[in-house]
Amino acid sequence: MNTQENVSSTWTGELQESSKIPSKADVVIIGGGIVGISAAYYLAKEGIDVCLCEKGYISGEQSSRNWGWVRVQGRDEREIPMMLKSLDIWRNLSVELGEDIGYREDGCLYTAYTNKELNDYQSWIDLAKAYNIETAFIEGEELKKEAGAASSNWVGGIITRTDGRAEPQKTSLAISRGAERYGATILTSCAVRGLETSSGKVSAVVTEHGTITTSTVLCAAGAWSSLFCGSIGVNVPQLRVRGTVARTNAIDTPIKGNIWDKNIGIRKRNDGGYTIAHGSVLDHSITPNTFKYAPKYLRALWKEFNALRLSVGKDFFDELKMPKQWKLDEQSPFERTRVLNPPPNKSVIHEIESNLRVIFPELKNAKIIESWAGMVETTPDVVPIISEISNIPGFYIGTGFSGHGFGIGPGAGEAIARMIQNKDNIDLAPFKLERFFDGTPIRPNSTI
Repeated sequence: MNTQENVSSTWTGELQESSKIPSKADVVIIGGGIVGISAAYYLAKEGIDVCLCEKGYISGEQSSRNWGWVRVQGRDEREIPMMLKSLDIWRNLSVELGEDIGYREDGCLYTAYTNKELNDYQSWIDLAKAYNIETAFIEGEELKKEAGAASSNWVGGIITRTDGRAEPQKTSLAISRGAERYGATILTSCAVRGLETSSGKVSAVVTEHGTITTSTVLCAAGAWSSLFCGSIGVNVPQLRVRGTVARTNAIDTPIKGNIWDKNIGIRKRNDGGYTIAHGSVLDHSITPNTFKYAPKYLRALWKEFNALRLSVGKDFFDELKMPKQWKLDEQSPFERTRVLNPPPNKSVIHEIESNLRVIFPELKNAKIIESWAGMVETTPDVVPIISEISNIPGFYIGTGFSGHGFGIGPGAGEAIARMIQNKDNIDLAPFKLERFFDGTPIRPNSTI
């Protein structure tokens, strides 16, 4: 059985400040989450001189705090081609990187308490068939083999056995080391304050430690993307929700893979414990941006209405006071907050613990040994933005992965790297930023 240090070790401890930054690079990436790191990895593999700047820790925010699911099941159709590519990457990634990142392909199970809930999965079954994804209904003894005694709670479910799981705490860091081996420069504690342009095109980024000359910049800054882009005149609709997660001690049960129940989601960990979270609760602290972007989010808010717990508090006033622009020779908001580190919701932790005992009898003696929270950034249609910004040639965005970013991250990184190089690629038109402003209907077809 594997042992593992606390998940929070990813974003705690002494920050390693880079002693020297390069004077130039072919591509500069803003943000050290799984999408930015994966893009750096695939660019470096092609011999491109890439420099990634992270204001805090590599994988210090949502990329190390998520559930660790690697799934195509239940995704919006627009994401499916990229996710299938990502699954292909995941299957070989540990070998390619020379590190065990915990990838295991034990399937993804969604459960149903009623026949209506079960029938609601038919639309995904039909979509899966169109893409040759082997999703099937499951019930009875077959369901019991997957979920143990918990199966008595449900009339059935659906399962995609080719879906997997991995360890978020390990993955982005391993990909980062792989990128460095190919020649990428990875800088931590190095916030990007803004861009410089020449003749309207990107010419440099200004960091807190100096300027890097470049013709190409990718903003993969996760929950910070809207603030950064807004400072250079690019409107990116983005809101944040807080997800509370925990892990248990190691416990011997036959339950493996990913199981979603509307009251709890679980994932078997490589250390023998389980990552656990509420199946249907997200916290949203109302801020000025909630009102600014509300018209674009109406469908998503309605779809997630029962899951969202709304509040008004300190976040509202913090965002209200946050500068929208700043001088590039002065400290930026990104240096004032190195890590977005919200506290876990204690009442949600209590619900998770209670639900775990009730729903999964084999886990009734499991103990929560660590809990944390992460800020999930989301777009109005719960689908990422992967786009070149036409009015700033050389500036690209890869953000808004809406809680789906860990699993799709390697595939998205490769697609972004190919987009930057103008190489043949999967169709990225559905991910253009312009869809939120050109009259395209905003239709969220999946959940956060």
